Amino acid sequence: MRCMIARMMLRDANTMILDSPTNHLDLESIQAFNNTLQSFKGNILMSSHDHEFIQTVCNRIIELTPNGIIDKMTEYDDYITDERVLAARERLYAAQ
Repeated sequence: MRCMIARMMLRDANTMILDSPTNHLDLESIQAFNNTLQSFKGNILMSSHDHEFIQTVCNRIIELTPNGIIDKMTEYDDYITDERVLAARERLYAAQ
């Protein structure tokens, strides 16, 4: 993971697509990776189950539902407690 990130940064990549980036990493590597992503100047598209990692790196949450998307510029903790997001989630998941 560290080699991949270093390579992308050296090549001035402007977008990274990450799928569960903290899987199989030890705590030291996760912290180093987190610090690196916070200073990354480009866009990061990521799916993850790591709450703390999402909270510290992400500032826009896009949730794909069976009946549409929820797209909000906010920190993750605010997203999961936002009343409007909860109402939209209920509506979009119930419409099946």
